[in-house]
Amino acid sequence: MTGPFGPVSLVERDGVLVGLEWRLPEEQGESALLAEGLAQLAAYFAGQLRRFDLPLDWGTGLHADVRRAMAAIPWGETRTYGQIAKAVGAPAQAVGQACGANPLPIVIPCHRVTGTNWFGGFSAPGGVKTKAALLRHEGALLL
Repeated sequence: MTGPFGPVSLVERDGVLVGLEWRLPEEQGESALLAEGLAQLAAYFAGQLRRFDLPLDWGTGLHADVRRAMAAIPWGETRTYGQIAKAVGAPAQAVGQACGANPLPIVIPCHRVTGTNWFGGFSAPGGVKTKAALLRHEGALLL
């Protein structure tokens, strides 16, 4: 699909989503899960969906803990790396690295995690500008 930030595709393995890629898929295979995931992404971009309901690969260890903490951040809100770090019992730098390694941006909303006195990064095309646009879309950034 093509979203407001360009092409987006989802990757499925063993009945769960394992990735979001900022390009169209090389192969046009379509499963029920991929179709539902793309429909939910389209609804999110249209402002009609605030929480994804899809089977996801959460990863393991600290990455899984951080991804679940990010997924718990409500639409229109943000948390700092430090707040997530406190919630999962890890250093803020490790949380930042786990956020950067999130294979399912938007679906697992790493864009909702910021620094205390800085914005933080984002893996999408456009980087921080895209992060800001997503937060504006959700009403969490009023610039």
